[in-house]
Amino acid sequence: MQGREVELEATKIAHGGISVARLDGRVVFVSDAIPGEKVVARITDDAKPSFWRAETVRVLEPSPHRQAHVWAEASVDRDPGDRAGGAEFGHIELGHQRALKAQVLAEGLQRMAGLEREVVVEALADPGDGLPGTGWRTRVRLHVSAEGTVGPYAARSHRVIPVADLPLATAAVRETAPLREKFTGAETVDVLAPGVGGARLVIGAQKPSVVRERVGEREFRVDDTGFWQVHAGAALALTEAVQAAIDPALFDPRAANLDLYGGVGLLAAAVGERFGPTVRITTIESDARATDHASENLAEWLGATAITGRVEHWVRSLADASVGERARLAAATVVLDPPRSGAGKAVLEAIAAVKPAQLVYVACDPIAFARDVAILSGLGYRLDTLRALDLFPHTHHVEAVGSLARD
Repeated sequence: MQGREVELEATKIAHGGISVARLDGRVVFVSDAIPGEKVVARITDDAKPSFWRAETVRVLEPSPHRQAHVWAEASVDRDPGDRAGGAEFGHIELGHQRALKAQVLAEGLQRMAGLEREVVVEALADPGDGLPGTGWRTRVRLHVSAEGTVGPYAARSHRVIPVADLPLATAAVRETAPLREKFTGAETVDVLAPGVGGARLVIGAQKPSVVRERVGEREFRVDDTGFWQVHAGAALALTEAVQAAIDPALFDPRAANLDLYGGVGLLAAAVGERFGPTVRITTIESDARATDHASENLAEWLGATAITGRVEHWVRSLADASVGERARLAAATVVLDPPRSGAGKAVLEAIAAVKPAQLVYVACDPIAFARDVAILSGLGYRLDTLRALDLFPHTHHVEAVGSLARD
C-alpha cells in the first residue's frame, strides 16, 4: 500500500499539524490537508495496523480557508519530498490556523484532564512588513547538504531543500542568511538577529559567544547558540502572561519561590519585576552556561539564586527540606517552563508533595500540557486561568500559560 495514491476526506485536525481521514475504516493521518477538504494523498507509512500516514499531493475540493502558501518552497504544488519544512500551516488562512490550534488544546484538556474550556489563541503584534504572520523569526537553523548547499530540511525528512527566501524570518535574518553560498566542514548554519547588535552567523559547532536580548527596558545575556524564544515579541508576551497569571493574593515574595527549567532567567525576572526587590526566587536549569547568565541577569534581586541541575533530579531534594523551608515552600509560587515533552509525573509529584500555593505552567506542547494538568488535578491542583499565545504563526505550534492553585 505504501506509495499508492488514494482519495481522502480530512475530517478534523490532530496534534502535530496533520489532519485525520479514514480509508476503509482505518485512520489515516494526512499532512498538508485542511479539515473539510477532499484530497489525493500518497500513503507513506502503512506499518501500523491501527493507522497509516499520508501526504497530500493534490487538492480536489479545497477548504474556504486554504490560501496560497506563504512560502513557495513549502507549497502543495511541489512533490512532498521537495517541500521545505517549518511552515506546515502556511497554506491556511491565519485566523483559521488559530482556530485549529485552539481546538487541539481544548480537545486535549477535555480528553486527558476532563476539563471543558473555551480556548482562544491570541495573536501577537505582527512584526513583519510582508504577508500576515511572517517576519517574526529571529533565529533560523539551516542545514548543510553533502554538496555544501544550505537550506531547511524537507518536511518530515533530513533532506536539505534549497530555498530562495525565509519568509517567516525577520528582515535582518533574511538579509544575512547565506542561501546561495556553499559550506564545507559544517553540518549547520545558524542565523540570528538578537535584540541588541546586528545579525550574525554561527557556523557548525563554534564556541558560543554572548549576545544580548532586550525585553521591554531590560536586557538579558544569552549564548548565541543557547535557547531564546524565536518570535521577536515572544519574550515580552510571555513575561506579561506569567505576571498576569500569578494571583497576588497567593504570592509571598519571601517564600521559597521557584523557576524550574529557568534558562537565562527570563521568567524569574518577570516575577521579580512584578513583585519587587524583596522577591526570593531560585531558578533551576541544566545548562551551566545558561545558569551563569541567569546569575547576572537576576543580579538586582538579592534573593535570586541560579542553580545548575536537572529539574527531575533537583526536585527530589524538596522532600528533605527542613521544617522552616517546607513552610516557605508551601507559601511558594512555582513557575515551570518545561521542554516539549512536559514536566511529567515524577517532577509534578515531587512539587505537589511540598504543597506550593500556586503554579504557573508555561507549555509549548498542548498535549503534554493537558496530560500534566490531569496529573496535577489528581494531586490537588485545579486549573484556574488559561491563555494560549500564537508565538509560531504558520506552524502548528502554540504556547499555553496556565495558572493552578490548590483545591
